[in-house]
Amino acid sequence: MRKSFGVASSEPKPEASSVDMAWLVLEAANDLGDEAAIAACRRVIDASLNGTPAPPSDVHLIAEYFR
Repeated sequence: MRKSFGVASSEPKPEASSVDMAWLVLEAANDLGDEAAIAACRRVIDASLNGTPAPPSDVHLIAEYFR
């Protein structure tokens, strides 16, 4: 019986926090030159550091980035 290895390691896990996902997406977006995603990641990371909620549209972009 063959076992499934799951998702690629570069993809965020479903239980990952939005900040963890933002760091992963930020790296990919930098490589691709995706300025809109870079800005969204920075807003999510900054919101986390400031203890404020991140804009829902930014969290959605980050959560869906690898799909």
